[in-house]
Amino acid sequence: MNNYEISPRKKGLSLTVKLIILNVILYLISLLLVAIYGEGFLLNNFALIPSNILSGKALWSILTCMFLHGSFFHLFANMFSLFFIGIFLENIIGKKRFLLVYIFAGFLGGGFYILAGLIFGGVDVPAVGASGAIFGLLGVLAVLIPFSRIYLIAGPLILIVAEVILLPSLPSGIAGVLSVLINILIFAMIFAILSPNSFFRKLAVPVELPMWLLPIVAIVPLSVIGFFVELPIGNSAHFGGLVLGLIYGFYLRRKFPRKTSGLSRMFRGR
Repeated sequence: MNNYEISPRKKGLSLTVKLIILNVILYLISLLLVAIYGEGFLLNNFALIPSNILSGKALWSILTCMFLHGSFFHLFANMFSLFFIGIFLENIIGKKRFLLVYIFAGFLGGGFYILAGLIFGGVDVPAVGASGAIFGLLGVLAVLIPFSRIYLIAGPLILIVAEVILLPSLPSGIAGVLSVLINILIFAMIFAILSPNSFFRKLAVPVELPMWLLPIVAIVPLSVIGFFVELPIGNSAHFGGLVLGLIYGFYLRRKFPRKTSGLSRMFRGR
């Protein structure tokens, strides 16, 4: 484990930025594959479909699904989160540990998604995205610096839920226009949180939370809503990734008690 003081910026790209670049490149390649072979080819071969895994087909998809995204907004939201969470954690635990958490959190997230498909139905529903891996990174931070203050951008989550609930009941023309407006507003909210102007930051509906509470708030409400409304969010994969991150975070606290306790004190209340 690295010294818990954040090190100066080193030459070259961080592993986090390299992962973001890889995800963007693979997203562009996926668009090309869809254009040539159709969406079915991409999903059946590279997305995580529980029924495929259970029947021994496309076993590699439990890895490839972590590097695919269903839309530009899906990619943008995940890479935005990965940048801020990843850069921070990578500086704390180092590149090798960071990469192991990322990959294995994605694997466990996929495992939980398959299990949820068996229990609740949906074994034929494909899943893509890096969010399971990102929740693993968040889980490590929630254990190592539990009282650090962080902002949850609640505005986009509220709009996504509102879009899923309201749009199916509207005429297709109105629903299409409203969907475009909601997506524009979501992008505006994400960029607003970076604004130096406090008024614009409030447009994102930022909610300040301790780090330990963030993953709970990010998963539990959407999981409850998901029992009543079908959301385009793989909460089971998020939970699986989070479990891996929490386990590894507690492992680090046990193995490096002085460093991790000092790290927790350093970021208390920040």
